[in-house]
Amino acid sequence: MNRKPRRASAENTIPLINIVFLMLIFFLVAGTLAAPLDKELTLVSTAEIETTAPADALVVHADGRLTWRGTAVASPEAFVAEQPDAARARMRIIPDRDLPAETLVGIGRAMQAAGAERVVIVTERGL
Repeated sequence: MNRKPRRASAENTIPLINIVFLMLIFFLVAGTLAAPLDKELTLVSTAEIETTAPADALVVHADGRLTWRGTAVASPEAFVAEQPDAARARMRIIPDRDLPAETLVGIGRAMQAAGAERVVIVTERGL
């Protein structure tokens, strides 16, 4: 008796097609999360703009000295007390880079305890 040669069973490729399809959908969705900018838009260049520190901000030097508009300030509480009520909603601090973090946090807490609603730290923007 002659036996018929056994045929190799075909590989089922449907699961592989499903995985590839799901990956395709994932990359389509991930690639369209951020809307592209308008092609005709030209962004502003700020490379040559000279900036100065805000005049209404409390400057804290590396040794802990406080100044405002070039004049010495006795304490954070005294600075807040001198400001009008409208300015107390958002008070700004410009710390020196070498100022210890504990000192900066202490000054911020003292300003809030004296009546400042929100204390904002002004920093240099890194690119």
